Amino acid sequence: MKIEEKTQAIVNEFANFDDWMDKYNYLIELGKSLPLIEERHKTENNLIPGCQSRVWLHADFDGEIVHFTADSDAVITKGIANLLIRTFSDQRPQEILDSSANFLSEIGLTEHLSPTRSNGMLSMLKQIKMYALAFKAKQQMGQS
Repeated sequence: MKIEEKTQAIVNEFANFDDWMDKYNYLIELGKSLPLIEERHKTENNLIPGCQSRVWLHADFDGEIVHFTADSDAVITKGIANLLIRTFSDQRPQEILDSSANFLSEIGLTEHLSPTRSNGMLSMLKQIKMYALAFKAKQQMGQS
């Protein structure tokens, strides 16, 4: 499934809720269902800087597709990580780099999160893009 299809599905899911508290509760549920990162990947190198809570993000690359896993010690942050991983995992590096995260505004996250959580979300997104950039470079080196 393409990133645009994934983000539209997320926007549609959040549209089912009338108020922000319901969306917040849904985000908590998403956090509880986040597929966890393997313990061996919960290292300092995989910690996302700028997050209020501890967030680990790991990426694997098979030469074509990037796969992300994550974990956090905060359930709301896990929910945010779930949305980002669901959106950007199992995509090609260039597709990740070409995509936007406008869906986060569409579902109301950017306006309803605390500034520290919002910064953490942006840090996670930045790290996802950095992984994609590194994997794209690796991919190009393999082709030359």
